[in-house]
Amino acid sequence: MGETMQIRARGIRTTVAALAAVAGVAAAAVPAAAATTPASDTPRFLEPADLPPHPSSPWYAGAVTAGQPDPLPMCVGDALPSITTHREYWTEFDTNAQQLTVEGRSEQWAKEFAALLRKDLAGCAKKLMQQDPDLTVTQRYYGRLNVEEGADVYGIHTASAGGSSDIGLFSVGRDGATVTIVRWGHMGTFQHARVADFKATTVTAVNKLY
Repeated sequence: MGETMQIRARGIRTTVAALAAVAGVAAAAVPAAAATTPASDTPRFLEPADLPPHPSSPWYAGAVTAGQPDPLPMCVGDALPSITTHREYWTEFDTNAQQLTVEGRSEQWAKEFAALLRKDLAGCAKKLMQQDPDLTVTQRYYGRLNVEEGADVYGIHTASAGGSSDIGLFSVGRDGATVTIVRWGHMGTFQHARVADFKATTVTAVNKLY
């Protein structure tokens, strides 16, 4: 099950974009038409078949796109540098995903960047509820995966006073000087989190970097 942390706090209501990044809308996930796929000597991205299977829909994928996504994903978005490359994924229903990859200037830089992302994810529940007093956020840590330099998996559930309920799974993995983040989002609770499948997706994502 992993560690569970629930924190309630008050703050400024600024989480509309953050919630959209978890629940998502398929149309909003389509990247710009001008996006291009990087050359073969750059990190490879997940294919739709690599994502946790959806019971009622295939997965679709946009192009690999240079730059930060818009909107930024919750929890990790503030840390993303301009050299980020990303790809969006979506289904015909209420599930979407995203992969973000950063090629660092050195292994030490990548190690420190991955540590920063893990710190941001560990403090995400507290930060979201400081931003929006109408949210209750619960998070779990699902452990470390033994792939390349390692990957860590987190789950974050957001529930609003208006009745919305969204579950997101996040992972941070590193291969040498390259760091990748995988995010999966679905309407629901921890009961609906596809943790085992997401861990398999994360291992695939890190192994595909080079």
